Amino acid sequence: MTDRVAKRIAELIAPLRVEPGTRVRLPRHHDPAYTGPLASKQDGAELLQRGVTLLTDFQARLAAENRRGLLVVLQGPDAAGKDGTIRHVMSGVNPQGVHVHSFKVPSAEELDHDYLWRFAQRLPGRGEIAIFNRSHYEDVLVVRVHPELLDPQRLPSTSSRIWKQRFRAINDWERHLTDNGFQVVKLFLNLSREEQRDRLLDRIDRPEKNWKFSAADLRERQSWDAYQSAYSDMLSHTSTDWAPWHVIPADRKWFARIAAAAVIADALITLDPHYPTVDPAARRELLCARTALRAEG
Repeated sequence: MTDRVAKRIAELIAPLRVEPGTRVRLPRHHDPAYTGPLASKQDGAELLQRGVTLLTDFQARLAAENRRGLLVVLQGPDAAGKDGTIRHVMSGVNPQGVHVHSFKVPSAEELDHDYLWRFAQRLPGRGEIAIFNRSHYEDVLVVRVHPELLDPQRLPSTSSRIWKQRFRAINDWERHLTDNGFQVVKLFLNLSREEQRDRLLDRIDRPEKNWKFSAADLRERQSWDAYQSAYSDMLSHTSTDWAPWHVIPADRKWFARIAAAAVIADALITLDPHYPTVDPAARRELLCARTALRAEG
């Protein structure tokens, strides 16, 4: 990898980063149709391939080093392309070192614990990458838009401050992870209302995609403005120096995949994992083993 490629990746994702302490208002501050310097899918094809190649290389180094891990958080509206992003961006990595977790409605056991408990059970180990397809942020998004979902959590008390308390708890938890060697990459797929409508219609009109459509998606769409407000608040309060958000424009799937790959690649470049080196005694053992194996031939 050349410094030129690393610089190009950094320049591509810089406008997508939510600077800590800034106030975000969607969609005013982030255009879902933005494609940066790339005019078409063809313009970005090489860059996507470079990103996937980088991920493959750095994942192997991360696994060999076995000292740090990477958590990738994916959030976004229904039909934003979370599954497709995972499939395309992680296409070249070793599946043994990458674990994808999709979080649904919490179970009875999970509701018996604090809301972060079930996510802590799925964190990556050292040398691993974990992807959260939806995440702990659901508890300041879906639960905020539908506050009746707080009832099953059986909290001792609730107040209007609960969301700020949860933002603080999430920031502290992510700081704890990074302090212990686990980098947190957070990607918000920013989809426009019009593009979501088109994708939902496509799921209805194409028989091979009917299985993707859910009436729940249509019901959630009724709360579009409430979600945009919740997303904006989440981005404003939880983009930190140690775990910043990147807002990925999602109206153009090809650009969303390039941007997501670039953000993850940039995080791994920053971590800069290395293959372990062996001490002189171990090196002598390797040379003896090579001599013995060659003698067999």
